[in-house]
Amino acid sequence: MTIGTEYLKTVTQEFKEAKVAAERAMDQLTESELFWFPNEESNSVAVIVKHMSGNMVSRWTDFLTTDGEKPNRDRDGEFVVGDIQTKEQVMEIWEHGWEIFLAALEDINEDHLLKTITIRNEPHTVLGAIERQMYHYSNHVGQIIYIAKILKSNDWKTLTIPRKK
Repeated sequence: MTIGTEYLKTVTQEFKEAKVAAERAMDQLTESELFWFPNEESNSVAVIVKHMSGNMVSRWTDFLTTDGEKPNRDRDGEFVVGDIQTKEQVMEIWEHGWEIFLAALEDINEDHLLKTITIRNEPHTVLGAIERQMYHYSNHVGQIIYIAKILKSNDWKTLTIPRKK
């Protein structure tokens, strides 16, 4: 095993664990809670999901040969709920983004890691792009979990080791 293959295995597992953590948090929310937001400058879980999915589709579709910011991406549109009305729709959008992203990760081999790709016309190594997304997606997964914890309050079911255990 090489450091490159071990890195890809590890980072893929970490992304999958982040995905599951967000799903376990969202599972605790009612449909209306998915659309709750604390103020006009903050996003609901549904909007965070829409944004993450839009980012994943744009960044990871044909990422080795095209810029990660696709011309058909409506980034500003990702920050409005639009016609999303149900929990089922939110989860379909969530799954769509993750399917594309995880499939792209599975196709990467260690020879790709130092290859240069572009995101918003800026050069990045594939390794750098993966790390950039780890930072980005982890921030949003944390937001999803935090919103769910606030909304569920004493009914929150912990996702990790409970306190005092």
